[in-house]
Amino acid sequence: MEYQDFDEKKLNTFYEKIGKNVQRIRSEKNITQLELAFLLGHNSAGHVAKAELNKYNKHFNLEHLLRISEALDVDINEFFVD
Repeated sequence: MEYQDFDEKKLNTFYEKIGKNVQRIRSEKNITQLELAFLLGHNSAGHVAKAELNKYNKHFNLEHLLRISEALDVDINEFFVD
């Protein structure tokens, strides 16, 4: 297997997809960004808002996605669908 370098655009597209799916599912479950932030251990909605929009190089890590999937009662794979 050969190492494949990802370019910045491809990585950003990946993070944007995850952010949009988190936002969509969170909205469907009627959970605010602030409520989700508290579930992730943050005291403001800023990180969630920036990660959902992939702004300022903020994105959800694997631990965040696991916590979000459990909090929203959704399969973690839902964050990666097109």
